[in-house]
Amino acid sequence: MYVVILLGNGTLIILSILDSHLHTPMYFFLGNLSFLDICYTSTSIPSTLVSFLSKRKTISFSGCAVQMFLGLAMGTTECVLLGMMAFDRYVAICNPLRYLIIMNKNSYVTMAAGSWLSGVVNSAVQTAFVVRLPFCRNNVINHFSCEILAVMKLACADISGNEFIMLVATTLLILMPLLFIVMSYSLIVSSILKIHSSEGRSKAFSTCSAHLTVVIIFYGTILFMYMKPKSKDTLNSDGLDATDKLISMFYGVMTPMMNPLIYSLRNKDVKEALKNLLSRILICK
Repeated sequence: MYVVILLGNGTLIILSILDSHLHTPMYFFLGNLSFLDICYTSTSIPSTLVSFLSKRKTISFSGCAVQMFLGLAMGTTECVLLGMMAFDRYVAICNPLRYLIIMNKNSYVTMAAGSWLSGVVNSAVQTAFVVRLPFCRNNVINHFSCEILAVMKLACADISGNEFIMLVATTLLILMPLLFIVMSYSLIVSSILKIHSSEGRSKAFSTCSAHLTVVIIFYGTILFMYMKPKSKDTLNSDGLDATDKLISMFYGVMTPMMNPLIYSLRNKDVKEALKNLLSRILICK
């Protein structure tokens, strides 16, 4: 699965760079998303694979902090970036004549940079508060990686402050982008329904269907993971631990693996770019 993630997302990045037809805001964001997925999975999967082969499955405290920071930063950035991609689709469908003016290079580069910055800042703040907690209990993390909730469970101090910070960050950086996505797609659907030709409606829907599919899969698992109550009692539930680990495996591995397939199978531009790239390779050989 990790190899598929690297190959699939790496191919999308290469296509978005090499093919001039993909030098648009939509594919710039898609390239960022693919790079995010590679970074996100690379923060945890390699160490997990090593743990499978080693008898002593350990990680240093500093290594755990770095893994926690990178994983949370990539996840938060993806949430915000999906919101930016929804805005791009809104402008393309609802205001097509002004699309190139609104979504100029300065605009979409700034939007992508803002997504990365928000993820890094949020992760830095939350990680800083977690590593300051006293850890005097069992040092076994009941998770595949140093996921922030699993690490917080080991603290022998009141974590209500950390939970409040997580709730605020979740509201601002997960729920707000989700609300923005819902509003954007409500306006998009309204505009599409006004198109008289069935061919035009079908084309408009096809440009949004891939992004909407990714949003539903990613946000569905993220919201279930981070928006349910995290009291001390629930944090000590073995059943909850098993559920959380399965969910984190889904959005941490399955979603990055499916993203390239979703965008390539439902996108004629990507298919055409892939054919052109393969033909160049064959000609060179």
